[in-house]
Amino acid sequence: MQLETRSAVSAIIVTYNPGFAALRLLLDAIIPQVEQVFIIDNGSTADIAAWLVEQDIQVDLVRLGDNFGIAKAQNRGIAEARARGATFILLLDQDSLPAPDMVAKLLSAARTKITNGVKLACVGPRYSDVRQNNPPPFIRTRGLRLERQACTRADAVVDVDYLIASGCLIPMSALDDVGGMREELFIDYVDIEWGLRAQQKGYSSFGVCAALMRHDLGDEPVLFRGRQIPVHSPIRHYYHFRNAIWLYRQPWLRLNWKVIDGSRLLLKFAFYSLMTVPRLQHAKMMTMGVFHGFIGKMGKKAGNA
Repeated sequence: MQLETRSAVSAIIVTYNPGFAALRLLLDAIIPQVEQVFIIDNGSTADIAAWLVEQDIQVDLVRLGDNFGIAKAQNRGIAEARARGATFILLLDQDSLPAPDMVAKLLSAARTKITNGVKLACVGPRYSDVRQNNPPPFIRTRGLRLERQACTRADAVVDVDYLIASGCLIPMSALDDVGGMREELFIDYVDIEWGLRAQQKGYSSFGVCAALMRHDLGDEPVLFRGRQIPVHSPIRHYYHFRNAIWLYRQPWLRLNWKVIDGSRLLLKFAFYSLMTVPRLQHAKMMTMGVFHGFIGKMGKKAGNA
């Protein structure tokens, strides 16, 4: 693979009723770092096109007209970037905020890995949630243990099983080989499934400790035993549990991942049923998600805006 500069990077921002103040911060941060920016809008009610004109921001806007889920929006952005000849794509959520040198740090790490003969799936930044005490660690599994890969050095590059989508830098050649995002998942586990699928095909993913990004995970976290636990809405918990069960049913998925993640899913079910409100609604949606995951009822949930 030829190792181009940042001019080969296309950023893909998926939006759904974004907060314009946060989106402006994101665009101001990322536009100088990449060649082109695509906003793929999932049916927002606000007029993003008019806002972009008003703000005098020059990016490519693709309006899907409805909420088709993050996976379909990402795939559309990837297709647009591929048509423009991008060598790397950078996925971003609408409320993330990359550091001014994040893309340069990610590209440097990607170049090093590729030069050393690594079959690279993706590299991603160390993100921090301002509502939590510490940056969430990178994760990998070894045997039946889940290992949290903390950044022991500022310049460390750590091996991971997968990366969260936002801030993830992916070579287009990896997408060509591994394939795109699974659109039937709609939202949740989309990045996990792609990372594990790439891993199954011999690709490796890495967390880049020197690349920094601010990213709030979930809704307002719940304090439990001194830790801030991220939570989501009941409908997001539906997708989380449905898609986890669907993933466990895939024949290519490693058994140890099924055991480790499945054990954590049971703990999450108990925690969200007892510690989040409305408790009954959370429990109901999680139970429905488990059932739909087992029977393969996928896609956008009926009644989900």
